[in-house]
Amino acid sequence: MSSTLPIAVIDTNVFPASYSYGRQLWLAHLAKLPHPHQSVPYPCSGAGPEDESLVTDTAWIGDKDASKVVVMIGGTHGIEGYAGSAVQIDHLLLIGSRHLIIPADTAVLMIHALTPWGYAWQRRCDADGVDLNRNAVDFNMPLPENPGYELLRPAFFLFDAQQRKTAFTEFEQQHGREALEKAISAGQYTDPAGPFYGGHAPAHGRQVAEELIARYSLRERDLAVIDIHTGLGPYGYGEIICDHAPDSAGTTAAHILYGDSVTLPLLGTSSSVPKTGLLDYAWHAVMNERSCYITLEFGTFRTDQLFEILLRDHQLWALKDNLQARAEHSKVMRHHFCPTDPAWKEMVLFRARQVISQALHGLSA
Repeated sequence: MSSTLPIAVIDTNVFPASYSYGRQLWLAHLAKLPHPHQSVPYPCSGAGPEDESLVTDTAWIGDKDASKVVVMIGGTHGIEGYAGSAVQIDHLLLIGSRHLIIPADTAVLMIHALTPWGYAWQRRCDADGVDLNRNAVDFNMPLPENPGYELLRPAFFLFDAQQRKTAFTEFEQQHGREALEKAISAGQYTDPAGPFYGGHAPAHGRQVAEELIARYSLRERDLAVIDIHTGLGPYGYGEIICDHAPDSAGTTAAHILYGDSVTLPLLGTSSSVPKTGLLDYAWHAVMNERSCYITLEFGTFRTDQLFEILLRDHQLWALKDNLQARAEHSKVMRHHFCPTDPAWKEMVLFRARQVISQALHGLSA
């Protein structure tokens, strides 16, 4: 990482205690930057649990005419915004202290809390149950089908975990492990109460992304988009997941920037299986041959545990008059997607610094 000072100490206090506090920290450190920057807020409908306003905040840092842009996205899946906030706040501090120098002809675009409702309410989805990372489809065309989801749907809302596990095991024995993961998580467009629902119209976060692409003429610039996620893969490791086609210019660009650590779901080399309607695809459509979009996924606990926690979340939100149960489960959600372990937080910040440095200096090379 290019710097004029010794490498900055990693401070895990940049992980916020809540969405509203994360937003407060982010805005405060942005305001202190000695660099030119432009901040644009995008209000979201609804309110948080303490009746707080919900906003996706964005900031363009650096030369407004830069031909190269590193885009940092946090909170695509609401509750995963804790890590997204921490990574962005850490980099605001690095830039502000000149531990990190933005290269010439390069700018940074930060997108904070892309799904603010889910962040505030400790859920991955928005207020309509929409998973933003299944929402980038053409809603004027017939929506994608997921027959595996339809087969398993009755099991998802069984409160008996053993019965649900038996149903999943039988499905896996008949169809295979990958088919099971696709049935659960690849995306579905029929069941708003269920997990990984793609919606029936462009969601808030997708609209924000498309507006930013137009506002900053991003089609005309070289882009390195880094979308911060948590919850899948080895504990504490930041996997670089590339959902570009294996033989595409986007995959070539990702390998140039990040080397052999890049994994591809379409080749079966990733902890993630191929999915429908990823936010990536909205960006792929505007990228030139020197640009790429990657998910930087920080692992926490077992994939089976992830599915169980998410299914329980959807079960509780499908019922009424159970605010206490939801509140208790929100603590489980928080622990899975942002462990309190200081070592995990240090690993997240260290790896994020490494990958974002690769993007900044590789893009400008």
